[in-house]
Amino acid sequence: MHIDANLVVLYVFSVVVMIAMPGPVAVFVAGTGIVGGPKLALRAIAGTNAGSLVLIVLSMLVVQGLLSINETVFTLLKGGGALYIGYLGYQMLHDAGRAAAATPVATHGSFTKGFVMSISNPKDIIFFASFFPQFLEITPQPTVSLGLLTGLWIVLDFATLMTVCLLVRRLVKPNVHRGMLRVSGVLLMLIALLGVGMAGRDLVSAGLPATMALQEPSTAL
Repeated sequence: MHIDANLVVLYVFSVVVMIAMPGPVAVFVAGTGIVGGPKLALRAIAGTNAGSLVLIVLSMLVVQGLLSINETVFTLLKGGGALYIGYLGYQMLHDAGRAAAATPVATHGSFTKGFVMSISNPKDIIFFASFFPQFLEITPQPTVSLGLLTGLWIVLDFATLMTVCLLVRRLVKPNVHRGMLRVSGVLLMLIALLGVGMAGRDLVSAGLPATMALQEPSTAL
């Protein structure tokens, strides 16, 4: 079976850059690693990876026309997901305070939190639906290409996020970890505020034409 090596290299580079960027998932995993170490971070990564797989499957159903998304429901889901990201940010700030007081920090539920964190951003369905088709010619058979791209995503997701977590723990001094945890919490809360604001704007924009139509004076005699 022929595999386009140039497309593989481009895909790997693109995925690593996107995953390593300081988005909500990378910030969450780094913060989780600071709180509970590499083992807890690995569970969180497994959760975010599982969530990504769900979104990949949904995106492929959208591409094949087997699934349609109601715009209003989609926007409400984005808003709800942003609120959950804000909640995780608040928890990180709370954990930082408990660490400062030498109080044990809860280290359970990282897989579930990672999974919900990943699927709480439904716009990633649109991202995967537009990103994957660019690389379907990696092999002559689209189904095989999709399987290969998904497998590579899983490996790169684990490797990249774990590398980010280990770099944060090794390069940042232990006495700075609490400050890093606070920064991670604040970043997640800012991302949440932005997400809620955008969802609210989309809802207002979607309802604006109907409102204008109701307010438009009738010209009928």
